[in-house]
Amino acid sequence: MSRIIVFGGHGRIALLLAPLLVARGDEVTAVIRNPQHIADVEATGARPLVADIESLDVAGIADLIRDHDAVVWSAGAGGGDAQRTYAVDRDAAIRSMDAAEVAGVRRYVMVSWIGSTADHGVPESDGFFAYADAKWAADEHLRSTDLDGTILGPGTLTFDDPTGRIVLDPDGKGEVSRADVAAVIAAALVEPSTFGRTIRFGNGAADAALPIAEALS
Repeated sequence: MSRIIVFGGHGRIALLLAPLLVARGDEVTAVIRNPQHIADVEATGARPLVADIESLDVAGIADLIRDHDAVVWSAGAGGGDAQRTYAVDRDAAIRSMDAAEVAGVRRYVMVSWIGSTADHGVPESDGFFAYADAKWAADEHLRSTDLDGTILGPGTLTFDDPTGRIVLDPDGKGEVSRADVAAVIAAALVEPSTFGRTIRFGNGAADAALPIAEALS
């Protein structure tokens, strides 16, 4: 049994992740900003924790993380406003990594995106640029820490049913169901071979996809 704290606990992926973790015996703390989402989180078996990660400093976030065994960052501003995107997807994410080190919680899984590279190619005039830039900065910071970090880069997210299978480094956008992303997070948390890796994935063609545990090993 592990104690896992999930930032962005009311996100679509997090709401699919929590039941998977609870079913295998983990204790899940889901950090949410809106108290109106408490019931939704409780329905997954997770413990809701209301906190505004945008306003918390490193010490404040460390207080949330302390006494857990692993951190999952699945929070995001949701696009639209560049200033808030940087505040959440970059700045708060980076503070959470520093906080994990302060709290002595080494395991950290970042949910990023498949295109998070230095040469992501998104022009500054594009409304998506702030997200691409913020995620890249956060990913780079995780690589610079001493945490047992894993960066997961799913492709374009869909609402398709889970397949339980993925393709690593797929061509193109690598569409993948949110349910399979949740399953990849759950599997990565307990797979030491994912420590220090950036894993880009999609569902891919059925004949090329591998079971998630096999793909990550």
